[in-house]
Amino acid sequence: MIFAAGLGTRLGPITRAMPKALVDVGGRSLLERVASRLVAAGADRLIINVHHHGDLVAEAVERLALPVEVRLSFESVLLETGGGLLHALPFFRRNAPFLIHNVDVLSDVDLRALLASRQAADALVTLAVHARESARLLLFDDEGLCGRRDGVAGGDRLVRTAHGPVRALAFAGIHAAAPELFDRISERGKFSIMEAYLRLAREERITAYDVTGVRWHEIGTPERLEQARRAYPAV
Repeated sequence: MIFAAGLGTRLGPITRAMPKALVDVGGRSLLERVASRLVAAGADRLIINVHHHGDLVAEAVERLALPVEVRLSFESVLLETGGGLLHALPFFRRNAPFLIHNVDVLSDVDLRALLASRQAADALVTLAVHARESARLLLFDDEGLCGRRDGVAGGDRLVRTAHGPVRALAFAGIHAAAPELFDRISERGKFSIMEAYLRLAREERITAYDVTGVRWHEIGTPERLEQARRAYPAV
């Protein structure tokens, strides 16, 4: 699933007339780049949630003519990541693990290895994470996700007793999940999937896949967009 419903307000005037998913980086839209990587990793169906200028995303998907089935999950109101995932539930086959990928993240993260890491750990979810500065960090111990560090409010929030050393790592916007995840989510309406993960971490294995050092760009501001365009020039 590609999360592509956000307003992209931090990009300023760039996203007033288009969705962030269609912002160009090196001659290709963010959506095309992310979709192509997911297909290359073995995805045979793509689910894309849309809201802001959703009609333009639908038209772009038609033009891309991707070699896999594509389903669009339209949100009349923004539901955040958790609500967006549940809203798209009718499009999931629920017979195999799946990847979730933010449309504004470009990277060289090995998506097949991320899926394999989740399977090897027998985890409900495995999060791609890395060591970088961020206002919000996730806390992991020897068993997996155990809390969050909030640099804005200050302090650590542990959701269970930590076992072994605790590492603070930033979420990279890509996760691999078992289909059973849907049975474990009790939240409804508009909510962050990360809040659900933190609740589930009390009883379920939610592990980290460390991608520190791998090329990674989150296109959240005009400055970061320019950085990505330098890293992914037109060919």
